[in-house]
Amino acid sequence: MAFVGQASAAAVLVALTLLFQSAGMAALIHWVRAHLARGVYRLGPFRSGVLMVRFTSLIIALHLLQILLWTGFYRWHCFPSWESAFYFSAASYSTVGYGDLLLPRMWRSLGPVESVTGVLMCGLSAGFLFAIVNRLVEREVRFAAELARPAGERASTAQSNASRWTDRRR
Repeated sequence: MAFVGQASAAAVLVALTLLFQSAGMAALIHWVRAHLARGVYRLGPFRSGVLMVRFTSLIIALHLLQILLWTGFYRWHCFPSWESAFYFSAASYSTVGYGDLLLPRMWRSLGPVESVTGVLMCGLSAGFLFAIVNRLVEREVRFAAELARPAGERASTAQSNASRWTDRRR
């Protein structure tokens, strides 16, 4: 019977972690689409770098929220202090797993579940950041090609580029 409780807790924690990750990434995707579609101009290396720092910071904050979710459970069921619960959760989520703190025997299967979940969430975040970098590079290449065209052709292409961004959003 104890296994059913552990499995249920693990399922709820994993589902909530996925919900946080999905909702956070959906909000970031919505924001980046609105941000990049606003202007048809070249961002340049500095602004692209600032944009990547902002996204990476938000992704780290998203992962911290997920760690705090697990921390809350560990504090409630496993550890006497928030510091211990957070330390264990962060070590498990990041797959460091020092082993200096151990879960009580009843809940010990949650550590590996959190580790697998953390790896998958970090993989989703890395893929998201890669997609952003890819989009920024495509944008720079497109605008470099745009600048190489004569001025008369640029105006008509700018109009079609604006409609292409709007079509992608649908």
